[in-house]
Formats: sequence, structure tokens, C-alpha cells
Amino acid sequence: MDDQRDDLRTIKAFTDVTDQDFDALRENGRVVSYEPGDSILTFGDPGRVVGALVQGTAAVERVLDDGERVRLGSLERGDLFGEMSLLTGEPTSADIVASEPCRVVCWTHSFFRAFIARAPSVTLFLAQVLTNRLRARQLDDDDQLRVRQARRAQRDPYGFEVTDGPRRILVLNCGSSSLKYDVIDLGDVSKRRRGMIEPIGSAEAVHSYSAGQEQKRESTAVASHAAAIRLVLAGLGKASGIEAVGHRVVHGGEHYSGAAVIDAALIDTVRDMVRLAPLHNPANLAGIEACRELLPGVPQVAVFDTAFHQTMPQHAYTYALPTRYYEEQGIRRYGFHGTSHHYVALQAAVHMKRRLQELKLITCHLGNGASVCAVEHGRSIDTSMGLTPLEGLVMGTRCGDIDPALVIHLQRVEKLSPDEVDTLLNRKSGLLGLTGTSGDMRKTLEAAESGDRRAQLAIQVYCYRVKKYVGAYVAALGGLDALVFTAGVGENSRGVRARICQGLAYLGVSIDQRKNDRAVGLAPDQVADIAEDSSPVRVLVVPTDEQRMIAWETARALSLADIDVALAARAHMPVPIEVSAHHVHLQPEHVHILFGPGHELTVRSELSQPGQFACQETVDLVGPRGEVQKVRVLGPTRPETQVEISRTEEYKLGIDAPIRASGDLKGSPGLVLRGSRGSVKIKEGAICAMRHIHMSPEDALTYGLRDRDFVRIKVAGERPLSFGGVLVRVHPQYRLSMHIDTDEANAAELNTGMSGFIEAVEERV
Repeated sequence: MDDQRDDLRTIKAFTDVTDQDFDALRENGRVVSYEPGDSILTFGDPGRVVGALVQGTAAVERVLDDGERVRLGSLERGDLFGEMSLLTGEPTSADIVASEPCRVVCWTHSFFRAFIARAPSVTLFLAQVLTNRLRARQLDDDDQLRVRQARRAQRDPYGFEVTDGPRRILVLNCGSSSLKYDVIDLGDVSKRRRGMIEPIGSAEAVHSYSAGQEQKRESTAVASHAAAIRLVLAGLGKASGIEAVGHRVVHGGEHYSGAAVIDAALIDTVRDMVRLAPLHNPANLAGIEACRELLPGVPQVAVFDTAFHQTMPQHAYTYALPTRYYEEQGIRRYGFHGTSHHYVALQAAVHMKRRLQELKLITCHLGNGASVCAVEHGRSIDTSMGLTPLEGLVMGTRCGDIDPALVIHLQRVEKLSPDEVDTLLNRKSGLLGLTGTSGDMRKTLEAAESGDRRAQLAIQVYCYRVKKYVGAYVAALGGLDALVFTAGVGENSRGVRARICQGLAYLGVSIDQRKNDRAVGLAPDQVADIAEDSSPVRVLVVPTDEQRMIAWETARALSLADIDVALAARAHMPVPIEVSAHHVHLQPEHVHILFGPGHELTVRSELSQPGQFACQETVDLVGPRGEVQKVRVLGPTRPETQVEISRTEEYKLGIDAPIRASGDLKGSPGLVLRGSRGSVKIKEGAICAMRHIHMSPEDALTYGLRDRDFVRIKVAGERPLSFGGVLVRVHPQYRLSMHIDTDEANAAELNTGMSGFIEAVEERV
């Protein structure tokens, strides 16, 4: 043990660390030995540990496309490795291979973040190393290429294989009269025990479950959800090793855009949302309260069906009703099946070896309940379900979209009560209503094949409705990279998939019928691409696994909660707020067109971010509807021209500018820029800037954050409030500050010079 302490003394980053901190390093480090030629890290490995070489030397290598192995550098005794992932979340972009017998000590990210928070000398050392590396990367095209290739090569770019934090998780889905459960080990998802107990409240309930190949059914009396959970825990035994519980909760309203650790405030929110989910949220609450009693001390997480869709823009979720119904009652479109849509979108990105944030996807969850989701930049921008799961597609027993006046007509003519209308639309319509016999797609297909005209019409209506939504969402996305089918019908009905895709070749969707025929009964981790090889759009069949997604979200929420605890310790560290007015960044050739050949931008004043300046030059913005004049140009020039405006100004110009991070211009609208000597028409480049925080590497390490995190900021002042969805941007040249646009500042009565405090991490990619 003392030898390990001496070894750690050789690490350059730990020169000024106290004896107490050395003890923490020694107790939490995992020591691993390697022989010459052994791989210490492999290209594309997820960046989840920080390591130190305490004995021997190692080579940093890369294998070229032609198979040649190139030496990039070496690690000597006392060097750290894997520290870049603390800041960027990047995978390993090279191989590290032992050149001689080596010994390394590795620490998990959660420990190392907490450690450097109390060791400022280590933070400063790492910040200097990472700053130099990031600056070098700006000039090193080969290094940037290597990072991109490493991201594509990752076996598990989204961390489904959890190595840090809870691994064995009990997933609970409490229905009004049933309990579904799944025990998942995130280290080996093949080892699962799953089951179902129904009907709860009966003396003759059935408990059916499976573990591996073993399947059993037992009859028993189950009086309540608590009794059902007690039965599950008794079956698992004391050796179950449950480290956390993930609860499926149907409705989180506007309060939660991701999974969250359960506390008193969350329970109050779920209880309040009973008014919007009267059948589901009470049962979800019963499961939560039972687990808090039966598993005291075990962390519990709520994973909301509605959370993934909380990124929908306001124009997508707003009903054209008097605004007071939204403001007073929260009546808006929320969407459901979010856990499934998120899971299959992630799996599609893994299959395509692309970052989810680069893709435009349409995910079709087609089961007894059905919905379609448009996913752009990793976020839901629209979905077919609304205030309730009734809106949208034709489903097993739900009607989907209808004329709202039909409800009034039924009440007047059929003399139906509200409860009777509810039963009709939710339980007697859809495929069941159209066929008159069954809401099961399998039986409907069998009937259609035998010549049943009602069944044939039902299938046509069902597929046509999905096709309409696909077309609408291609328009909303401005293009498409992949169309994804999932859930019972989407995964197993080749005929339904074929009907939906028929006639969509003009959108780039063409399927290979032989591939489509084979894509039935896929294994849980299998993804089938049924598109023709020449199809511009991939068409994927992805088995959904909502339980696994809940387990993964549970582990991730607990990991982010650890970061939130660290942030709470930094509550005294304010972030300066700056109000960013509209402005334009120009590429060099556009400067010459707008202001004359050979013109150079003239500095008017320096900006807060080093190297950035406001120019003397201004341009007029000309849109389809109107103009915004004298918009300041900011320097220096950039590779692409970019216009940043407020929501108010986009209406004045007559364009719909998306909320985007700076530089993310693909698919954004264009307009005309008019200068003193000429005009330029850009095809794209107008955005409303996403609110964001600039941080240096030292700032990010100090807060325990990394590039592309989304955080929540609490702003002090006469009207205290919190801003969610604030993007963290890390760069060696940045100075700490939060930027919001003029609309946001005016609405919140904020001015430049005020401060905010980072409350929590909302999302980590």
C-alpha cells in the first residue's frame, strides 16, 4: 500500500496534493498490470476512466486505413491518460500499448471529478494540459480526423454498458391493475428476470415470470401494488443486489425533460399530474411509495413517458385554443412513448455509426398504442400524440385524429355522456372499431388476407395515417436520414412496413422487399436495415426495449445527481450574464461583396470573449416579409456566414429561425444581407441562438462540467427564475459568461452585469 502511495507521488499532476488526498487516490484507484504488447486503452473505447502510468513506458499508436501502425508518441512514468474525456466526453482516439512491463492506476470519472473539486492544483495542471492540447487540435487536421473516427468506432457511444454507478436495477411499470417488472444488470443485459402480476386487488392474481429459459406462472392473492412489489422482492431474495429502482411514470408535465431522482418535490409533481393522467399516475405513485417503504436507502428514479418530448418547440405543442387554457390548466400537446422513441433513436445512431446529434430521424412506434416522432439533433421536435395518448395514429382500440366536432355530434345525436364518449374513442375504436372484431393487427391481417373488406379497409386507413405523418415530419425536419420502425407491429409486420413505405421513393425512402421479408422476430440488440442499397434514406427495424432504457436512464440520472451535489458545493461561484443583441458573422468573400473588394472589417470595440470584436460595419437583413436594419457585424470572419436574431425579429423578417447552437446552420432559413456596396443572398444561416455558457477548460473542470452539457441556471435579482436548456461550450479562448438574447432578457427583466448560479446538469450527451 505504501508502494502505491510512492508510485502516485511520481505523477506530475499530483505534486502538491495533500497526504489526505493521496489516501483518497490510493483507496479509490484500481491497479492493473500489463505485459509488453498489451493494450492499455483501445481506439474507440468509451472515455470513462482517468489513468496514470506509475511503472514502465507505453506507446501511443494509431492504425491507418491500410493497416499500417503509426507511433504518435509515448507515455512515461508519471503521465496521465484519459483526462480529455473529462472535458469532452470523447472516446479514446488512439491505442495505448505497453512497451515494457507496465503498471497503471485508474479512477472512475465520478471519483476523479469529486477529487479535483477539492484539489485546485490538480485542476490547474489539467486545465493547462488540456488547453494546450485543444489549441494544438485547432491546427492539427489529423488529430481532429482521429477523434471523429474514434467516435464512429465506439462500440457503445451512449454508455448503455455502465461501468460507473449502479448496475443492477429493478425496473417497475405499475399499471392501474398490474405490475410489470424487470431486473436488469447493465453490465450484462442478457441476465434478466422479468415478470408481470395481474390483476392487482384480486384473490386470484397471476404472477408470470421468466429468468433465462425458465418460465413460471403462479396464482396468488395480491391486494395492492405494495403487496405485488413485496412478492417480487421475496422472489428475488436477499441476494438480489438491487442497487437502484427505476419507475416508469407516464406524466411529468412540463417539469421534467429527463429522468430524475425521486424526492418530495417530484412526488408532488406526479400527484399534481394525476389531473392529466388519471389512470396511470396514481398507480405510478403507488409503486414509488411502496418502494420507498420496502427498499429504504435504495435510490429511486422516475423515468417519464413525456420527458423526451419536452424539447418540442412551442409552435409544435400549442393548441389553437384561448391561451388561458394552457396558462391555467396546462392544456397542450405532451406526447408519450418517449422512452421508446429515445431508445430506438439511439440504437439507430449506433447502427449507422453516426452521432445522434447529426441525424434527422422519424421513429414509428407501432404497437397496440402507436405514435410517430420527429427527432432532430437528438431531440424530439414533434410527435403524433397530444394532451393524451388518443391523438395521432389509428391504434388497436383508439381512433387517433378525428374532427373535434365529432365529439359534440355524438353527445347531441347519440345522447352519449362524456364517459361514454371517452370509452368509445379509447376502447371501441381504432382497428377494433373498423373491423368490428379485433384490435389486434395480426388478426386483422389474417382477416384481410381471407377477403374481409372491413379488415382490408382498416389496414389501409392505419397505414395511410402513418404515411401522412411521415410525409409531414420530413417537411418539418427539412430532410431525413433514417425512418425507424419499432414495437409489436413495426418490428414484426412486414406488410404494414411495405404499405407505409410504398410511394415514398420521391422522399428517398425505398425498401428492399427481400430484406423487409427477413426482418421479423429480431433479437433484442439486432438492427435490420431494409432499405435498398441505393436508397438515400435508411429504413431500419429496431426492437424497442423500454425497460433497458429505463434502467440506463436510472443509472444516468444518479450519475448526474452526483454532479449536482458537486455543483451545490460551488453555489457561491456566480456566472456573469451578458445580453447578446442581434448580430452577423461573415465569411471573407461576403465581406468583399457587401463592403467592397479587399475590404477588411474595422474594429469598433472589443467584446468580452478574447479575440472577438464588434465592427464598425452593419448590414440590413431582408426577409420575405420585412427588414431589420443596421445589424452589427462581429469579427473576426468565419468559415460560414451566420445571422443571429431574436424571436421578435424572425416574425418581422417572415422566417422561422430554429433555436440552434452557433455554427449549427444546416436546414436553417436563408435571407438577403445588404451592405454599403452590395447584397448577398444566403441559402441558410439564420438562427435564434440557443442560450449558452462560455467556459474555459479550467472553468469546466472546476464546475465538474464538460463540453456540450445542458445545465439549469438560477438567476438572482428582483425576479428570481431558472433557465433550463443552457448549453455549455468549452474552449481555451473563452471567458466565463452566460449569453441570452434580448427577448429572454426583456421577459425576465435581466441586464448585462447580473449573475446566475448553475443548479443542475439536465442532459449529458
